[in-house]
Amino acid sequence: MAIPATTSPAVTISIVSHGQLELVRPLLDQIDRFSREQVAKVVLTLNIPESDAPLAGAAWGFALERIENAQPKGFGANHNQAFERCATPWFLVLNPDIRFDADVLAPLVALAAPDAGLLTPRILESGRSEPEQHRNVLSPLEILTRRKPGYVRPDTPAWIPGLFMLFRSEAYARIRGFDERYFMYGEDFDICARLALAGWQLQVGEQLRARHDAQRASHRSMKYLYWHASSLLKVWTSGAFWRYRRLRQKTH
Repeated sequence: MAIPATTSPAVTISIVSHGQLELVRPLLDQIDRFSREQVAKVVLTLNIPESDAPLAGAAWGFALERIENAQPKGFGANHNQAFERCATPWFLVLNPDIRFDADVLAPLVALAAPDAGLLTPRILESGRSEPEQHRNVLSPLEILTRRKPGYVRPDTPAWIPGLFMLFRSEAYARIRGFDERYFMYGEDFDICARLALAGWQLQVGEQLRARHDAQRASHRSMKYLYWHASSLLKVWTSGAFWRYRRLRQKTH
């Protein structure tokens, strides 16, 4: 059954390009095709200088606000900067390589519980027919065992990666958004943990799907691998990690 559009656009979308406008263009086209009635504007951050050619001649049914950084910023800093331009009840952090085959924004907003601070559909990775499994608390043991036989997946995710994060703006503001001490990795787990510790729920649209055309830079670059490893160490030495780990042990 089709879900009626809200009376006014409910969502501001933040997309960050790292020289990826060729990926961003089809994403904007899909947002316009499937979800334009839900979207007030897209805040597009150019984290490094790049040619506008991929966007030439394009027009969409929502506003596009551009930010061009003088110096590159980290993942969290870019989205926090975009949130300053958000005046809608929902704020969507979206990777440039996410793809849609249908509207998921209206259904997600419609199913949101009053205490839902963060929502997501199920994510399909490239070449797979089943969505990514729910993730447990990000720990060394979890990383070492998650792909081994006998690993028990949680019924509800402890956290979600920063590919598609639909925040209730009130919740995002209350916890002051992403922790900018993380440059590129770890901030997605951290913000999920801090939302839960503040009393907000992570809600999954189990029947909704978005596709991820994965760009796995950490597998190709020692610089990205270093950022990944150092961010994990920051997670595991943070107070939020240990408090959230205890909370999950008590409630699951």
